[in-house]
Amino acid sequence: MAMTFGSLLKTLLGAVALLGFTALSQAQDSSSPQRQRLVVVELFQSQGCSSCPPAQANLNAIAGQQDILALSFGVTYWDDLGWKDTFARDAYTQRQWDYARAHKHGNVWTPQIYINGHADIVGTDRAQLADAIAHANSNGPSIEWGQGQLVVGAGQPPVPCDVWLVRYDPHMLEVRIGAGENSGRTLQHRNVVRELIHLGTWNGAMQTFALPAARSSTLATAALVQVPRGGDILSASKEANSH
Repeated sequence: MAMTFGSLLKTLLGAVALLGFTALSQAQDSSSPQRQRLVVVELFQSQGCSSCPPAQANLNAIAGQQDILALSFGVTYWDDLGWKDTFARDAYTQRQWDYARAHKHGNVWTPQIYINGHADIVGTDRAQLADAIAHANSNGPSIEWGQGQLVVGAGQPPVPCDVWLVRYDPHMLEVRIGAGENSGRTLQHRNVVRELIHLGTWNGAMQTFALPAARSSTLATAALVQVPRGGDILSASKEANSH
């Protein structure tokens, strides 16, 4: 059937409108920030523990991946057994105890890895670690970084949640061990946590938190939104200009 001039004109106008709508949609999509799925891998270890170097090596191997926030926490309960860990702090030991109570563990141990605050493994088996990371999931609020501030988006938390600021050293650090179970060895550490700061509580409404100045410009920065007292990590984000 021959197409009339009016029908042809309507077809052309429809095509132009469709192209315009597609271009607008693509422009809107490209301007919208893409939220990256970030899996938080926390290793609790001590330089005085002979079982810890393999777990630390596994963490070192994934420390630079963009979709993983790998954090090495030095704990203090090995410090009286021959070697005082050079990175350990009481706050990190307390964090591991919070996880232990939340998961109904009667004790803490090293090495131990928590994935998104939810599942825990020893961490010395690389394949088991990779599998735990692959099965990790989270569904929390957006986290945006501003000039000297952090913005947590709106959401529906199960309870009011903690907002944590984590500053860690992304460089490879070598420590010569002078006593204890690892005496004579030089241990390598990456993503050693140097600051763990509680910024406040997120109740579900969009909220802004002021960021304290870092002690060192060499540290990378991340933020966590977490169910209190060792609960699940709902959201995590690395600051864009972090190392």
